[in-house]
Amino acid sequence: MTKTGMLSYQRFSRLWFLPISLWLLWLLVLPCVASAQTDPNQVTISAQGRLQVLEVRVKQGDNVVAGDVLAVMKQADGGKLTLRAGASGVLREWKPSPYLYFEDKESLGVLEIQPLLIDSGNAAPAITKEPTLSGMLKELRNSTGVTKIFQGQDLDWSEGIGRLLMILIGTGLLYLGINRKFEPLLLVPIGFGTILTNIPGAGMGEPGGLLYYVYEMGITTGIFPLLIFMGVGAMTDFGPMLANPRTALLGAAAQFGIFATLLGALALNVIPGIDFSLRDAASIGIIGGADGPTAIFLSSQLSPRLLGSIAIAAYSYMALVPLIQPPIMKLLTTKEERRMVMKQLRYVSRREKILFPLLVLILCAALLPSAAPLIGMFMLGNLARECGVVDRLSDTMQNALINTVTIFLGLGVGSKLLATRFLNLETVGILILGMIAFGIGTATGVLMAKLMNRLSEAPINPLIGAAGVSAVPMAARVVNQVGLQSNPQNHLLMHAMGPNVSGVIGSAVAAGVLLSML
Repeated sequence: MTKTGMLSYQRFSRLWFLPISLWLLWLLVLPCVASAQTDPNQVTISAQGRLQVLEVRVKQGDNVVAGDVLAVMKQADGGKLTLRAGASGVLREWKPSPYLYFEDKESLGVLEIQPLLIDSGNAAPAITKEPTLSGMLKELRNSTGVTKIFQGQDLDWSEGIGRLLMILIGTGLLYLGINRKFEPLLLVPIGFGTILTNIPGAGMGEPGGLLYYVYEMGITTGIFPLLIFMGVGAMTDFGPMLANPRTALLGAAAQFGIFATLLGALALNVIPGIDFSLRDAASIGIIGGADGPTAIFLSSQLSPRLLGSIAIAAYSYMALVPLIQPPIMKLLTTKEERRMVMKQLRYVSRREKILFPLLVLILCAALLPSAAPLIGMFMLGNLARECGVVDRLSDTMQNALINTVTIFLGLGVGSKLLATRFLNLETVGILILGMIAFGIGTATGVLMAKLMNRLSEAPINPLIGAAGVSAVPMAARVVNQVGLQSNPQNHLLMHAMGPNVSGVIGSAVAAGVLLSML
């Protein structure tokens, strides 16, 4: 055989071996490929975010129907998550066990979908033994709160010492409300709700508990804050503002603290352990409006995880208005300005008072519909007060209704005061920013009044600008007290009520703006 023939033969032998090798390789790989294909009747249940198992309702091999509760989980921010079956079938694999952690996207189990679950009903009933005395005593011991505190501490600090610390904080809120009289109508139910929701084993704030449903039905939906706003409207007299419309500008200027605090919250993200989103910052900023129902309403819509801390900050600082505002007012005004006497307000007719809430509602509907829930309920209450033909409704709004809703609103807010959500750097940041927000709102109101006094022929005492924060009527009373200290004949209460009630509208408008933007 020639050299050329030998080369051709070798090439042919190699080409002949290639398809045989590929064929053998396919025979080996085919079973693996077939086994790797996903069964279309099996669904992998994965964790959405980092989760910790609190309660397991099913076990591997159980039949489940769509809607059945599989487990109760705790999210990274402390919130509770109820995992339900989305289809009927059999749990072929199920990993969760109490207090076990699962990372984001980690598999929890596999559900084999079966449209028809057949139970023959012929299985013999399970024979259960009667519990022994020692077994019952052991179960009784394990069900006590003391035992659950120790068991919880071994698994997660928030279930042990965290609960005790939150119970102490709830007790502190009760002390402030009862002994110090700091916003007792809110701090007493909030403090009691905090204690109830942190009792180990009671489950008051967990799915199925009373406080869980109070929060979901009244605060998540926004019903409670809106009903409170209606009651506040029924107790508000817009006469001083209508008699001197310029004071509405002071209420608007005092809202500057809201947007300044929003930027401050975002700036705090440079601190390790603090991570405020834009929605979180907006919810924190509304504290500067000094309006508790508005703060709760906006937080429940934009940042539910911070609701407890924001509500505590808002109502605590509203109670501290007599301590926060006077130093700022005196710092920004001279003694001569504080002694300034304002002219007597004109009489406001009943027709004006009836038309005002209707005109405000029309303007709100035309320019800022997102604020309509707050503004609408506020104006409904005010119209009931001023029209004079529904006195019984007005009386109910001002007394029975608002008092009843306040109880459940406080309990609902207290149900969100959990250790994982409250005992952290973010809460410290919220409390500091709340103080700054009040200070900025007070200062901008006073500075706006000084500017208006320079540009106006009629004298305007700069002190009334501090009442632009909508802590009604406490801020107006503080203005009156500071004015009387400089001039015992200078009664500013009615003049301060103008910017005070306009501040309520201003905070609601600010909340509507933030809702529409975010």
